[in-house]
Amino acid sequence: MPATPEHPTPEHPTPPRTDQTDQTDPPDLPTFPDHPDHPNRLPARRTLLRTGLATGAAAALGSTTPTPASAEASRPADRTLTLTGHLPTGSPDFVHLPVEVPDGVREIAVSYTYDKPPVPTGTPGNSCDIGVFDERGTDLGGPGFRGWSGGFRTEFRIARDSATPGYLPGPVGAGTWHVVLGPYQVAPQGLDYRVDVTLRFGEPGPEFAPSYPAERARGRGRAWYRGDCHLHTVHSDGRRLPEEVAAGARAAGLDFIVSTDHNTSSSHAVWGPLAGPDLLIVPGEEITTRNGHWLALGLPAGEFVDWRYRSRDEAFPRFVRQVHRSGGLVVPAHPYCPYVACQWKFGYEQADAVEVWNGPWTYDDESAVDTWDARLAVALRDGRSWLPAMGNSDAHSAPQVIGLPHNVVLAEDLTRDAVLDGLRAGRSWLAESAAVRLEFTVTGDGRQAGIGEELAVPADAPLDVRLDVSGVPGGTVRFLTDEGQLHQESLPAGGAGTVVWRTTASLAAYVRAEVRHPRADGSPGRGNTMGEELPWGPMAALTNPIVLRAEDR
Repeated sequence: MPATPEHPTPEHPTPPRTDQTDQTDPPDLPTFPDHPDHPNRLPARRTLLRTGLATGAAAALGSTTPTPASAEASRPADRTLTLTGHLPTGSPDFVHLPVEVPDGVREIAVSYTYDKPPVPTGTPGNSCDIGVFDERGTDLGGPGFRGWSGGFRTEFRIARDSATPGYLPGPVGAGTWHVVLGPYQVAPQGLDYRVDVTLRFGEPGPEFAPSYPAERARGRGRAWYRGDCHLHTVHSDGRRLPEEVAAGARAAGLDFIVSTDHNTSSSHAVWGPLAGPDLLIVPGEEITTRNGHWLALGLPAGEFVDWRYRSRDEAFPRFVRQVHRSGGLVVPAHPYCPYVACQWKFGYEQADAVEVWNGPWTYDDESAVDTWDARLAVALRDGRSWLPAMGNSDAHSAPQVIGLPHNVVLAEDLTRDAVLDGLRAGRSWLAESAAVRLEFTVTGDGRQAGIGEELAVPADAPLDVRLDVSGVPGGTVRFLTDEGQLHQESLPAGGAGTVVWRTTASLAAYVRAEVRHPRADGSPGRGNTMGEELPWGPMAALTNPIVLRAEDR
């Protein structure tokens, strides 16, 4: 039986109603609390709610009677179309509300609200994201994308010369636009929504002129560079302006940052004046799907990566190819994050690195490092390439600290391509702040290798593993191989020291280092990783491995 307003089904929610009003401005709407980035669900389940709506929208907006007293008077009056509807539990991931936009519109403004009925403890309540696609369509990865604000904003506007952060300035073309709702959680009672779309007529403003950041800064040649590759601004769900993020990066002693606002490229166009000889700013995006979040690092300025799919759609490889074509990196973000839709379900086979440390150290970071370490052993056993680790702050607003943690990358220079090459190769280590410094090497048989490199030596040749570190008072150094932790040593109260340990390539396929803070109670710790008590404190620094290969002689 086809869906009707009287007989809705989960795949076919009640079609929205359209009403014309004489409002020149959207009505006052309640302000909803912020929530984490909430991506949406399977596009194959999307329902395009066109039946009756496109006609209604056109009727509501299609006729005005000009008064020829003056050019101003002859301009059509601003009109607001109100769309209302009900979404039952099990609604599609995306509900597309078509709006017919006639010629002569200089600005489109959208506001929305939805009900939040009480639910039993432990039952998800209503949460609904919003965005918009223009007359070029809603195809996955298509050209029609004009912005997304998730659930962070209740209203936005788009004009030729400007737009609300998260949205793309540009022409307001005539045709069928779509306001897109993303009901990522629906209460048992369902979700009632109201969307007000205001069309303002008049001459378009001047063309928007983007200011993209340069692809190089003044570097130091081949050197170690510090950078945070996961940051948010007001262009998604952050509260910091781009200029505040840039200032915070400089204050943290960083050489580069990557802009990764959720599901939009709008911030790319404003970073130009905020970069400089001392700070490289690289465009990127955090893609927030219903099966995990991933970072696209090093996108061409202004390029958008779609997020409207699940792991079972098999769409992820398409967008991996998009990022790789431009030389960018695909990095699963916070894979064990406990929030809705954050756990990573796409696998790691097509990733270039993995974010194992996200913000202040927590138990989900421990899980991410353990999983990454286990994959190292399997990859090297099978003769496959291994996946580098990354650490980023994911800072959204104060008091979250930009650069806690960050990556310290060996790059040929301070350029987009050189930094991405260093991260891709795993020539990097992770630090909680610029106060932490280290050098990690393995030496033997007259040869030496550093972080991310391979050392090929006779199987039983003695190898000296050496870590020089500073900035972690009373910390604990751990050396780990494919057999687990094989050496642990405490640092002095001053936080600086050198730790040396000996092994062979026959005993270790790789070696990596961790530097941990003392436990909160000041003790070295007891217990094991199966209990609630860890034998060491939070991470201060973590290296990618040095690979050891036994030569046949």
